[in-house]
This record gives sequence, C-alpha cells and structure tokens, in this order.
Amino acid sequence: MVVTGRAGVLAGLGVLFVALAMPSWSGVGVVVAVVLLVCLVDLLLAGSPRRLQLSRDGDTAVRLGQPASVTLMVANPGRRVRGLLRDAWPPSAGVQDPPHKLDLPGGERRRLVTHLVPTRRGDRKAYRVTIRSIGPLGFAGRQGSHEAPWTVRALPPFNSRKHLPSRLARLRELDGRTALLVRGQGTEFDSLRDYVPGDDVRSIDWRATARRSSVVLRTWRPERDRQVAIVIDSGRMSAGRVGDAPRLDHAMDAALLLAALATRAGDRVSLLACDSAVRADVRRPAPEDVLPSFVNALATVDAELVQTDFRVVVSQTLERLGQRSLVVLLTGLEPAVIEESLLPVIGPLLRRHVVVLASVADPRLDELESARSDLIELYGAASAARSRLDRERVTAVLTRAGVTVVDENPDQIAPALADTYLALKKAGRL
Repeated sequence: MVVTGRAGVLAGLGVLFVALAMPSWSGVGVVVAVVLLVCLVDLLLAGSPRRLQLSRDGDTAVRLGQPASVTLMVANPGRRVRGLLRDAWPPSAGVQDPPHKLDLPGGERRRLVTHLVPTRRGDRKAYRVTIRSIGPLGFAGRQGSHEAPWTVRALPPFNSRKHLPSRLARLRELDGRTALLVRGQGTEFDSLRDYVPGDDVRSIDWRATARRSSVVLRTWRPERDRQVAIVIDSGRMSAGRVGDAPRLDHAMDAALLLAALATRAGDRVSLLACDSAVRADVRRPAPEDVLPSFVNALATVDAELVQTDFRVVVSQTLERLGQRSLVVLLTGLEPAVIEESLLPVIGPLLRRHVVVLASVADPRLDELESARSDLIELYGAASAARSRLDRERVTAVLTRAGVTVVDENPDQIAPALADTYLALKKAGRL
C-alpha cells in the first residue's frame, strides 16, 4: 500500500476505525483489521519523502546523440528513507537509467547520476522527481514529488566536421601557396614573379617588366575579411525528412561547416534562420565565438509549418549586409515555390551580392527512378523522373538569373557547399 500525503493516512485510519466498530467480529474482519493496523504502523514509520532536499548539477549542453550526465544531490534531514527515486525527463531526453534505489539515513546525503542521450535538438527540461519511501516492514509506503528544475540543451551534432581538415588544406593552398594570375573582385595584390610560358598575358606587369630584363607577372590572392551571410529557411519545406533526419538538420550541418571554413579563411560570418519571422539571428560574432554562437542559436530552431515568406527573408538579409557579400540561402528546390515566391523578390540581392542557393536532394528519388520491375514501380519511376526534370529546369532558371545552385544528397551537401565557397574564393568573386 502506497499513500500520498495526509489524506491517505486519514483514509487508512478511517477504514481501521470502521473495522473495529463492527458489532460482530468475523475471522475476515479480524484479518483485515490486523493487516490495516500493520500497514498503518509501517506507513507511520516510513521516512517522509517530502522532507528531502534536492539540488542538481551537471551538463547543461551536449551534442545531439552524445551522452550527458546530470547529478541529483539528495539530502535527508529527517528519518531514514528507503525506497525508489524516479528522475523524470521527457522521452526525447533519452534517459538511460531505471529508477534509482534509495537508502538514505537521516542527516546524510546521496549523489545520484542520471545519464541522458538526447534524440532531438533543443532544450530538454527535467520533470518532477518522485520519491517512494517504503516502511521498515515493506507493507506500505509514502510517495511525494519535488520540483528540481534543470535544462540540458541538445546542440546540432555537426557531423560534417570530418570534412573540415581536407577543406582547410585546400584553403591554405589557395590562400598562401597558390596565387591567382587574374585579378577579380575579391582579390588583392600578392607579389611579382617571372613569366613562365603558358601564363596568362593579361597578368603581365609592363612597368615592372620595363625596369627588368625579363617579363614579370602580377599575382593576386583571395581577399580576406569578406562578409558571408548564411540564411536558413525554417519554413515547411525544411520539415520533410530526407534520409534519417529533417531537411532542416542537414541544412544546419552544411551551415556549420561553411561557417567554420569561412572563419578560418578570415571572413566575417553571420547567421539568419527565417520563414515568415526570424527564428535565429547571429550578427558578426568574434572569430572564436562563431561556432559556439551558431550551435546555440540553431539548437532551438524547429521547422515551422508555414509557407516561407521570401520577401521577409530578402529584406532581413539586406538589412544586415553593407558591402558586397556572399549570401548562402539553404532552402528547398521546389519549382513552384522558387518560381512564385523567390524569383520575383531576389533581384535586390543579386544586384548587390553573390548568391548561392543550396538544397538537400532526396536520394529516394534516384532509387524510385531506377526501379521499374512492375507497373506500380513504373509509375513511381515516371513521377521521380518528372521531379528530377522539374528541379533541373528551375536550377537552369536560377543559374540564368545569376544564382549559383548546389543540389546534393544529404551526405554530400555540406562538402559540396564548402567546395563552392572555395571555388568562388579562387575565382575572386567574393
């Protein structure tokens, strides 16, 4: 028998008094009265769970899918408490432990550790801590709950960080060892060197050549301290699952890789997550704060089931940019949405900035298009082929408008976007 609070104790006493007041005692009545008496005695001897004092400590942030631990300190100023303690969290917090066994004498403290492996991004908040104190005879007990607030933030996992070393190596070649022979809008003078057959004659420095006995070339290097604006569409198109995660999560992963790479290249990076309203906004963080500020801002962003208003997206982006910048828009490549909502309003961005549109493609379309063993699969293949042709058509429209389009599967979108950034740096377009 487990009771909660004084009401349960009073109810038990009432039943016992009724049994004792019966005019004729039968054998069953005697047994019931004895059992009730033993239970009440056991209940009164059980330690009070409500007198326990609780406090927390532990991890406050963890990458999605990684383990975290939260410590619960339980102090007992009263009688001995023996029983079970349940530290309740939402299912997405991924609690790994069963209810804790508790045996806490009066005047002592116990440290209980709850292990978590979150399965969703965002803030995972602890529910109540429920304690069931069992009497010394094991027949009855008391139960009470405590509020012990704690929050663990599940951050984006940044799985694409494995691609960062190879891209940094290419960046070092581009930035230090491989000078450009043709000047672009995003280049600055690097050095002079002798002409080698096959070099572009447009790079010849005629004044320096006149002062020397050999032909001399000017070399250029990608300009640093450029501005890169990463814009993530958090509307309904980002809610669909592609592979094992929502399209929004793949976009975040690509954004983090690009932010890390651009920061190491000496560029200034900002972040905007937007649909019909701004969901995350990080403006010009210090280089050492770029990744921490990005992952904290993106941790609580969820896909909103609303149509993205690209007028808001474009206006918010232009408001944050001054000089010529690289704008990377991570959104879905849905023909109807692009043609009806994005293309009519993207003109101001294209006139002043370099625009890249990155989209996460669904690899299941390739599987559907290749499967044609029966009539049902044939219809599926036709539908997948139509979707592919529509995406290719809208990609061509965007390209003619001046947008660089990156359309890759989930496992390739992050490195492909990083490669596009490096290609633009090498061409001097930033």
